[in-house]
Amino acid sequence: MTTLKNQTIGDLLLEAVSKYPDQEAVVYSKLGKRLTYKQFYDETTNLAKALLGLGINKGDHIAVWATNVPEWLLLQFASARIGAILVTVNTSYQESELAYLLKQSDSTSLFCINGYKGTSYIDIIEKITKSTSQSFNSEQLDIDDLPFLKNIIYIGSGETPSYMLNWNQLLELSDGITDIHLKDVEVSLRPDEVINMQYTSGTTGFPKGVMLTHNNIVNNGHLVAQAMKLSNNDNLCIPVPFFHCFGCVLSILACVSVGATMVPIVEFNPDEVLSTVEKEKCTALHGVPTMFIAELNDENFNQYDLSTLRTGIMAGSNCPIEVMKKVMTEMGMEEITIAYGQTESSPVITQTTTNDPLDRRVNSVGKPHEHVEVKIVDPVTGKEVPYGTPGELCTRGYLVMKGYYNMPEATDETIDQDGWLHTGDLAIMDPDHYIEITGRLKDMIIRGGENIYPREIEEFLYRHDDILDVQVIGIPDEKYGEKVAACIKVKEGRTITEEDVKSFCTGKLAFYKIPKYIQFVNDYPMTASGKIQKYKLRKQITECICQNSKTV
Repeated sequence: MTTLKNQTIGDLLLEAVSKYPDQEAVVYSKLGKRLTYKQFYDETTNLAKALLGLGINKGDHIAVWATNVPEWLLLQFASARIGAILVTVNTSYQESELAYLLKQSDSTSLFCINGYKGTSYIDIIEKITKSTSQSFNSEQLDIDDLPFLKNIIYIGSGETPSYMLNWNQLLELSDGITDIHLKDVEVSLRPDEVINMQYTSGTTGFPKGVMLTHNNIVNNGHLVAQAMKLSNNDNLCIPVPFFHCFGCVLSILACVSVGATMVPIVEFNPDEVLSTVEKEKCTALHGVPTMFIAELNDENFNQYDLSTLRTGIMAGSNCPIEVMKKVMTEMGMEEITIAYGQTESSPVITQTTTNDPLDRRVNSVGKPHEHVEVKIVDPVTGKEVPYGTPGELCTRGYLVMKGYYNMPEATDETIDQDGWLHTGDLAIMDPDHYIEITGRLKDMIIRGGENIYPREIEEFLYRHDDILDVQVIGIPDEKYGEKVAACIKVKEGRTITEEDVKSFCTGKLAFYKIPKYIQFVNDYPMTASGKIQKYKLRKQITECICQNSKTV
């Protein structure tokens, strides 16, 4: 059995440096940036000193809003080495979402690029901070609505806004911090302390900060690497975003735990992924099913030599069997694995092995990792059910989060008194301990690997003056797994169009949360006690969409 590590993230990196100092740690193929483990460690040392020089201390929350740029990767380790808690921000966030996260997380600093996919991060930041009238100097920012936010650091291209500190200016602050000071901070850290915070949503639909410790994510990354049979001889291509656990744990920490080479893609592009795999002779590749579908259907697919590929992970949503077959045969990833979990479990609970047969990889999510307890319980009684009986999947062990930040009641609703994390997912376990996910107790929608929570969208749409009531559901989709549908009751005497609803959402909700389908309804299917039956609504709307009707 694999032994659990009792290390901080900094210790994990130092161990890799001691074993593989000259091994390439990071390769940004398109950017021409290559760092050995020793060079990468030295750069994180300089950045860690700079963070201390800026006044960031152990326990402070610092948010990063960026694509998979090199600075993001350096920040993950530099912040961990001084005990600052990294708050990851979804690159698709819009104004209301960023404002909520910064305020709820008590973030003291924000690191950002200039924008992503047509969204100007600078414009959004200026709206929520009203910072255009301020200039960066020795005085920190003073923002009424965000009392904890003191620094904004620009890691983008182009001119740095006057109220931000740019990356090079930040690095200059390392000069005032000695190696001894940094070392003193590092030795004060403990593996059971929170070091990473990622925002997800639960039954309330409002984002919650999942607090993860060094022990949580160091060990999860290590066990993921073991399941993939990853080693220092592997090069892992990473097109999945760093702000997800998929990127920063299953990819980054898994690589560092065994001394493998990280080969990140700054922004997903199927052609760039394929060309990078060929150029860097990558042996492993990660992705959600939609990414693999895009790669397989790339017009230049047959031109690339993918013969070095061996293993990887497909996760984020259900994997279609035909896609898995093509990934194994046409991309040569015969040892690809499937992983299942959630942010609250660091994230992987179960995973298939490199030699599991095809049917196990598509009809199950594998078996629980070592050191992980799993039980399937009756959602009503809480009692464990027999093999082959559906129930709620619960897990316990090192992987369970510390809790939700500043939300003790929500934490208690998710983790029971015996330490079991209730996932809200319905599952079946067979006698060999392979698990099949059959549904969700929660109404979460999974669109191309993105978790979408109906309540959050419903609450937003309630703000529209013409909307009386709204129910958001997931509609099956061959490409994305599910797409968002909004079933709207309009106020009497009012008129609203599908285009009006989408326009209302644009620029305020992340693109993947904006309903693809708008259905105007007169009533919802109800229980005798007056509760809306979403499963019936989902069936009705799916049939309605198939018939290309716009009313129910």
